[in-house]
Amino acid sequence: MSAPQISDSELELMKIIWSAGGAALYAQIMEALAEEGRSWQKNTVITLLSRLVDKGFLTVRKLGRRNEYAAAVSEAEYQAAQTQVLVNKLYAGSAMGLVAALIQQEAISPGDYEELKRFWEEERNGHG
Repeated sequence: MSAPQISDSELELMKIIWSAGGAALYAQIMEALAEEGRSWQKNTVITLLSRLVDKGFLTVRKLGRRNEYAAAVSEAEYQAAQTQVLVNKLYAGSAMGLVAALIQQEAISPGDYEELKRFWEEERNGHG
Protein backbone atom coordinates (compact mmCIF):
# COMPACT_ATOMS: atom_id res chain seq x y z
CA MET A 1 0.00 0.00 0.00
CA SER A 2 1.67 3.24 -1.10
CA ALA A 3 -0.76 5.72 0.35
CA PRO A 4 0.00 9.43 0.02
CA GLN A 5 1.59 11.07 3.04
CA ILE A 6 -0.65 12.84 5.51
CA SER A 7 0.20 15.78 7.73
CA ASP A 8 0.48 15.58 11.53
CA SER A 9 -2.84 17.43 11.84
CA GLU A 10 -4.52 14.99 9.45
CA LEU A 11 -3.04 12.09 11.43
CA GLU A 12 -4.54 13.50 14.64
CA LEU A 13 -7.99 13.38 13.02
CA MET A 14 -7.37 9.82 11.80
CA LYS A 15 -6.38 8.76 15.34
CA ILE A 16 -9.65 10.18 16.68
CA ILE A 17 -11.62 8.23 14.06
CA TRP A 18 -9.63 5.02 14.64
CA SER A 19 -10.13 5.27 18.40
CA ALA A 20 -13.87 5.77 17.82
CA GLY A 21 -13.97 2.35 16.19
CA GLY A 22 -13.28 3.49 12.64
CA ALA A 23 -16.14 5.94 12.10
CA ALA A 24 -17.22 9.20 13.72
CA LEU A 25 -19.66 12.01 13.16
CA TYR A 26 -18.22 15.47 12.56
CA ALA A 27 -19.60 16.56 15.98
CA GLN A 28 -17.82 13.66 17.71
CA ILE A 29 -14.54 14.63 16.05
CA MET A 30 -14.92 18.24 17.26
CA GLU A 31 -15.76 16.97 20.75
CA ALA A 32 -12.65 14.75 20.83
CA LEU A 33 -10.47 17.68 19.70
CA ALA A 34 -11.93 19.85 22.47
CA GLU A 35 -11.23 17.11 25.04
CA GLU A 36 -7.59 17.08 23.88
CA GLY A 37 -7.49 20.84 24.45
CA ARG A 38 -7.34 21.62 20.72
CA SER A 39 -9.32 24.69 19.73
CA TRP A 40 -9.22 24.16 15.97
CA GLN A 41 -11.46 26.31 13.83
CA LYS A 42 -14.44 24.56 12.26
CA ASN A 43 -13.19 25.46 8.75
CA THR A 44 -9.74 24.01 9.49
CA VAL A 45 -11.23 20.68 10.57
CA ILE A 46 -13.55 20.53 7.54
CA THR A 47 -10.60 21.27 5.21
CA LEU A 48 -8.45 18.57 6.84
CA LEU A 49 -11.29 16.02 6.68
CA SER A 50 -11.95 16.74 3.00
CA ARG A 51 -8.21 16.37 2.26
CA LEU A 52 -8.28 12.96 3.94
CA VAL A 53 -11.28 12.01 1.79
CA ASP A 54 -9.41 13.20 -1.35
CA LYS A 55 -6.34 11.18 -0.37
CA GLY A 56 -8.45 8.05 0.12
CA PHE A 57 -7.98 7.78 3.89
CA LEU A 58 -11.61 8.56 4.74
CA THR A 59 -15.00 8.06 3.21
CA VAL A 60 -17.89 10.34 4.06
CA ARG A 61 -21.61 9.65 4.07
CA LYS A 62 -24.55 11.83 4.89
CA LEU A 63 -26.74 10.82 7.79
CA GLY A 64 -29.56 13.31 7.37
CA ARG A 65 -27.79 16.65 7.70
CA ARG A 66 -24.81 15.19 9.49
CA ASN A 67 -21.60 13.84 8.01
CA GLU A 68 -20.11 10.57 9.18
CA TYR A 69 -16.45 10.00 8.38
CA ALA A 70 -15.19 6.42 8.17
CA ALA A 71 -11.58 5.25 7.95
CA ALA A 72 -10.83 3.65 4.58
CA VAL A 73 -7.42 2.61 5.93
CA SER A 74 -7.00 0.82 9.27
CA GLU A 75 -4.50 2.06 11.83
CA ALA A 76 -2.49 -1.17 11.41
CA GLU A 77 -2.36 -0.70 7.61
CA TYR A 78 -1.22 2.90 8.03
CA GLN A 79 1.44 1.92 10.59
CA ALA A 80 2.73 -0.86 8.32
CA ALA A 81 2.96 1.50 5.34
CA GLN A 82 4.70 4.21 7.38
CA THR A 83 7.13 1.66 8.83
CA GLN A 84 8.02 0.57 5.28
CA VAL A 85 8.58 4.23 4.29
CA LEU A 86 10.85 4.70 7.32
CA VAL A 87 12.84 1.51 6.65
CA ASN A 88 13.29 2.46 2.98
CA LYS A 89 14.21 6.07 3.73
CA LEU A 90 16.58 5.57 6.69
CA TYR A 91 17.80 1.99 6.44
CA ALA A 92 17.98 1.37 2.66
CA GLY A 93 15.14 -1.14 2.96
CA SER A 94 16.82 -3.15 5.73
CA ALA A 95 14.43 -3.79 8.61
CA MET A 96 17.42 -5.32 10.43
CA GLY A 97 19.01 -1.86 10.51
CA LEU A 98 15.92 -0.45 12.21
CA VAL A 99 15.80 -3.27 14.78
CA ALA A 100 19.56 -2.95 15.48
CA ALA A 101 19.12 0.79 16.08
CA LEU A 102 16.21 0.17 18.48
CA ILE A 103 18.29 -2.38 20.41
CA GLN A 104 21.34 -0.07 20.56
CA GLN A 105 19.17 2.76 21.91
CA GLU A 106 17.67 0.32 24.44
CA ALA A 107 14.24 1.10 22.96
CA ILE A 108 13.73 -2.69 22.96
CA SER A 109 14.28 -4.32 26.36
CA PRO A 110 15.37 -7.95 26.85
CA GLY A 111 11.74 -8.69 27.84
CA ASP A 112 10.52 -7.10 24.59
CA TYR A 113 13.04 -9.21 22.71
CA GLU A 114 11.71 -12.43 24.26
CA GLU A 115 8.16 -11.37 23.43
CA LEU A 116 9.18 -10.60 19.83
CA LYS A 117 10.81 -14.03 19.56
CA ARG A 118 7.57 -15.66 20.73
CA PHE A 119 5.58 -13.54 18.28
CA TRP A 120 7.98 -14.51 15.47
CA GLU A 121 7.63 -18.23 16.23
CA GLU A 122 3.81 -17.99 16.38
CA GLU A 123 3.68 -16.10 13.07
CA ARG A 124 5.99 -18.62 11.38
CA ASN A 125 3.94 -21.51 12.70
CA GLY A 126 0.75 -19.91 11.39
CA HIS A 127 -0.85 -19.28 14.79
CA GLY A 128 -0.80 -15.49 14.54
